[in-house]
Amino acid sequence: MSTLRGMSMTLPSGMAISYGEGGDAEGLPVLMLPGMSDSWHSFGPLAEHLPRSIRVIALSQRGHGDSAKPLGCYGIAELAQDAVAVLDHLDIERAAVLGHCLGSLVAMRMAADAAHRVSGLVLIGALRTLKNNPSAAALWREVARMTDPVDPDFVRVFQQSTLARPIAADYLELVIAESLKVPAHVWRSALRSMLDYADIPERITVPACIIWGDQDALASRMEQLAITAALSAVRLIVHEGGGHAPHWEDPHGVAADIAAWARQQTLLAA
Repeated sequence: MSTLRGMSMTLPSGMAISYGEGGDAEGLPVLMLPGMSDSWHSFGPLAEHLPRSIRVIALSQRGHGDSAKPLGCYGIAELAQDAVAVLDHLDIERAAVLGHCLGSLVAMRMAADAAHRVSGLVLIGALRTLKNNPSAAALWREVARMTDPVDPDFVRVFQQSTLARPIAADYLELVIAESLKVPAHVWRSALRSMLDYADIPERITVPACIIWGDQDALASRMEQLAITAALSAVRLIVHEGGGHAPHWEDPHGVAADIAAWARQQTLLAA
């Protein structure tokens, strides 16, 4: 069991990044990249169920949580560069990279552009593109006219829409509170970057595990199959009845999936 400790760092670019870290400092490093509007707290329940032999580094990506919130530069490439810079800052040569939603795009970009830094990928609620995605288009219509302060009711509905099964009420409130730290310009810029992104991950050769809830309203089964077909060594794990964030709904089960896959890939000792 790993309890995450909140920490912060400043990258050479001057970007201040908030993150949570836990587990064995000498263990398998797993860099975790959350979904849009989420912070490192997004991975707290999951970390509690992972083996302590995994070193968890969960980020609040730029614009999110308590990380810096510049006015621009929320492209997938910029977020991937931040993530590599975090590994540099922590003197980690290679890490498995876990990405949820927005984080899945960033994780795949890392694996394509900096393959020597990525030992494997875990993708949850994975996306390859949001082009022509009706759920994303509906979300954009709301976000495009968003102003500060962001409406708490909007955030609550947004986060609840990602769930197919209930989660602990206090954790849902924490997730909503973290999302409310994200200003309107970041919601717009980050979502616009996702909508405009259509990179195809054929360049990725590291082993990958895709974890998907079959009730996910944003990331479709077709999207999972397209990503699976594009990657060279991949395992698709379907959580029946799960939504867009199965690591919130079933952190124990998702942690077991990740640990078993990591052992199968010899990333983690048996």
